[in-house]
Amino acid sequence: MEHSTEGPRTAPSTSPPGGGTPTGGAGDVARAVGRALAAEGVHLVPAAAVRARLGADEDAWRRFSAHWDSLSTDGYASARGTRRLRRYGRFSVTPAAGRIVLLPQEPFVQPENSNPLYVGVERTFDPLTDSFVADPVLRALLRLLGEVATALDDSATWSAKVHPFRVVASADAHGLPTPEGRHRDGVTLVSSLLVGRSNVAGGESSVSDPDGRPLLTTTLDEPGTLLLGDDRRTLHGVSPVRAVDAGRPAHRDVLVVTFTPD
Repeated sequence: MEHSTEGPRTAPSTSPPGGGTPTGGAGDVARAVGRALAAEGVHLVPAAAVRARLGADEDAWRRFSAHWDSLSTDGYASARGTRRLRRYGRFSVTPAAGRIVLLPQEPFVQPENSNPLYVGVERTFDPLTDSFVADPVLRALLRLLGEVATALDDSATWSAKVHPFRVVASADAHGLPTPEGRHRDGVTLVSSLLVGRSNVAGGESSVSDPDGRPLLTTTLDEPGTLLLGDDRRTLHGVSPVRAVDAGRPAHRDVLVVTFTPD
């Protein structure tokens, strides 16, 4: 949404008192993360814990991250001077049954009291590819997020909106992950999974309460790091990214997934 800066405190660790990884099964880990998020409003899960929970070894992660090479140009962002690639899809998720169903494609509309640039605007994006929809890492992530969302709101079924993004920086233009500035998405759970960074600096995520009081400042720099927020009581934003070597391609890849009760 890399390392905490002076002032804002970082989100609590996923470790139990005394350190280490939470004990118990996968469901226990998800419930522990959900409880921390419910208490704090924001929570950062380290990459090692996330990738273990998703069953994503190096080969699986390499296959998963390759989907970002098949994203399409976001013309709405281009019109505002930002080079961004993306796709979009919707799922129905029933955590108790482990049920995940891809829903028909439709325009993406930001609800009121959310992103100020696009409230009420119907934006049409290319759908997720079949291989991405079927990827076991995505399926495992949706199951995990469904369990976490249930800790925030006791809904049996959730609507999950899936947005893979690539923000591109160049020698003459910074990349803008959130051109609208700090905002909310008008959902219950908002998550940002770092998929990869190539030749970029910057991209500091910040989360605050509605009054602007900082809750967390961090730069997602290790692939698999997962930032979670209760969108009903927080605002989030990401600073621009810039190319480290102006002569080489530079981009930041993330997967943003939001959950609202269905």
